[in-house]
Amino acid sequence: MTRRWSMLFVLVFAALVMGEDKATLPPPLTQYMGRTIAQTMHWEGAAWLTRGERAQEENTDLMLRMLKLQPGQTVCDLGCGNGYHTLRMAAAVGPTGRVFGEDIQPEMLTMLNDRADAAKIANVTPILGTLMDPRLPDGSCDMILLVDVYHEISYPQQMLAAIRKALKPTGRVVLVEFRAEDPKVPIKPLHKMSKAQVDKELTANGFKLAESFDDLPWQHMLFYERDDAPAKDK
Repeated sequence: MTRRWSMLFVLVFAALVMGEDKATLPPPLTQYMGRTIAQTMHWEGAAWLTRGERAQEENTDLMLRMLKLQPGQTVCDLGCGNGYHTLRMAAAVGPTGRVFGEDIQPEMLTMLNDRADAAKIANVTPILGTLMDPRLPDGSCDMILLVDVYHEISYPQQMLAAIRKALKPTGRVVLVEFRAEDPKVPIKPLHKMSKAQVDKELTANGFKLAESFDDLPWQHMLFYERDDAPAKDK
């Protein structure tokens, strides 16, 4: 299925998915492990994601290099918005690789699709996820990236379980979050997370910290792998 047909399927199916969510989901969490969950950024604010200052403010080129993506990999930009990082990831994995651009707002995926078409990028597949499930293929991803997204997830346990399921055995999930430890980072407190809080939540849901990078201007980069050790050994 081409990306264009994938996008048409997304738009046709969007109303059904959202209706299913409202009918079947338990109430979303507002607190998790001592943290207040932030509201999801609305698609009408998407222009902030592609603002001209972002590359310098967040040093997004360095962030992309630290992902160490390789040609031919299958990766996901989870909570991709209008595709700021998705299109860069697509270039990094090359034409033999694949990028899933996942979001819960179909309007964001429409913008992603338009930007990919304008850039003549063909290895991006849009996926309309739900609040609990990114709907990624099982065991498909070498890496799943969440940039300033995890703190907005209102079903963290279910979402992390779905992420684990979508990773290859050696795959990694990478959380990029504004540093709560640094009061000089000019972001609202609800949209920041400390390394300690991220680690508390990820390790409680079957992940182990493999690597961290702290030299971005405003954000942590935390690399996690699946922790498949038996519970009695932990």
